[in-house]
Amino acid sequence: MKKHQIIIDYHVYPDLDSLNTEDKLLMKSAIEARRNAYAPYSNFYVGAAVLLGNAEVVIGNNQENASYPSGLCAERVAIFQAGARYPGIEIKTVAITATSKNYVVKEPAAPCGNCRQSMIEYEQKQQQPIRVLLMGEEGQVVLFHSLADILPLAFSSSFL
Repeated sequence: MKKHQIIIDYHVYPDLDSLNTEDKLLMKSAIEARRNAYAPYSNFYVGAAVLLGNAEVVIGNNQENASYPSGLCAERVAIFQAGARYPGIEIKTVAITATSKNYVVKEPAAPCGNCRQSMIEYEQKQQQPIRVLLMGEEGQVVLFHSLADILPLAFSSSFL
């Protein structure tokens, strides 16, 4: 049996102000989107902002529903909206941030598995990496250079 290893390359910035101007503005868009999230059940508010190749920024936030499976995460709201409004335009970066009414979110909030799979479909389709910025309410910001870094061994159409 041969042993293999998956290595993930990422950068950690101490805070929002340590980012370059483009990334800082994108994360600020995600923070603004987070403020309009509808999360009356979890009290966990997530905002996402997608930077496109044409410099447009598309936002999304989580939308909960009393019938829990009927809600949708911020990441999918944003990425699906980007795909619907700007088909064929490259997605460069996705910024994601979260906060809670119950506690201060100090760690970067990572997307759920459904969101990772949904987002990597766009990376596979465009055959270009999509950068991912993650942040909690405050503190560190983590940058991944590709969605493949947060979803290694991703499912793709090649399996169908």
